[in-house]
Amino acid sequence: MLTVRSENLKSHAGQISLPGGSSESGDADLAAAALREAEEEIGLPRDQVEVIGQLGPMELPSGFRVTPVVGLIPPNLEFTACTREVADIFQTPLALILNPEAYVRSSYLYAGVKRRTLELHYEDYRIWGATAAILHRLALLAKG
Repeated sequence: MLTVRSENLKSHAGQISLPGGSSESGDADLAAAALREAEEEIGLPRDQVEVIGQLGPMELPSGFRVTPVVGLIPPNLEFTACTREVADIFQTPLALILNPEAYVRSSYLYAGVKRRTLELHYEDYRIWGATAAILHRLALLAKG
């Protein structure tokens, strides 16, 4: 489940992302924070997610530190975007996401420094940066 971030956000506007966000004081742990954020962003009911693990912390060039939480959801759930944060919600085939060879390397400038990144293309979507790095990590772990 991926989202296109709203164009009016201060960071990463218009980019593809995974549902989730920052922890708050009322969150029991990182999984609870991820579930709360996913419910707020796309209307994913927390009780419909079977959390199966975490991918471990990742430091991003933007200064953010993320710990991806992985969960399973039943098919055919309906989602509703919080339009302040999410412009679109879409699903990418799991076979594509879990294929490490589907990712390509590219580069971009960030704060005047050339950086390398991964990209994954699906239909008209360009999944890159932190989202592609997270999905690629998942693909490598699934491959064994």
